[in-house]
Amino acid sequence: MKKPTLLSWSSGKDSAWSLQVLNQQNDIEIVGLFSTVNQEFNRVAMHAVRVELLQLQAVSVCLPIQLIPIPYPCSNSQYESIMNKFIEKTKANGIEYFAFGDLYLEDVRKYREDSLKGTGINPIFPLWGMNTKSLSEEMIDSGLKARITCVDPKQLSTDFAGIEYNKSFLECIPDNIDPCGENGEFHTFVYDGPMFKEEIKISAGETITRDGFVFTDLMPETE
Repeated sequence: MKKPTLLSWSSGKDSAWSLQVLNQQNDIEIVGLFSTVNQEFNRVAMHAVRVELLQLQAVSVCLPIQLIPIPYPCSNSQYESIMNKFIEKTKANGIEYFAFGDLYLEDVRKYREDSLKGTGINPIFPLWGMNTKSLSEEMIDSGLKARITCVDPKQLSTDFAGIEYNKSFLECIPDNIDPCGENGEFHTFVYDGPMFKEEIKISAGETITRDGFVFTDLMPETE
């Protein structure tokens, strides 16, 4: 029997690649995606990607997506309460596993494991421990296409906001920057790849600074 699994979906490359890896495992069935959404701005939390683009991704990977609204600002207690309700609802619908695209941050993994402990839902980490340099190259070589949607200016130049996540990007970033941005240096939005049935056409709008981060507003192209 395949394990019914929901995938945590940030709109970025690690989520997309997790889907690619899990789709190749015979014991896992990805039955849907879930994503936290900032209620104030109607965008993906942290990545600040428009919900409209998130929904286009879900259509292109042929999976339903569940949006979890969170207030802005949101305290830890509020966040945990909201997620606990989502977990209870999900378990009642027969879900047994949550999948996450984390790579190597032990504290993040422990937080997820602790949050699910005793709930009846188990966490899985399909990309855990992979070499991020090799992984970044594998994703790009596979045809995955993404744009940098968010940059932490304390770690990376804001000049990188809005550009393509490709081999030129990897060659230009400083040596101390993780090529997958696992330390929060940058976040991405995936618009095409082997897990997509069709490319999402996007254009870049203005770049703004909010809450100490620099965001490029990506928009769906209109014909």
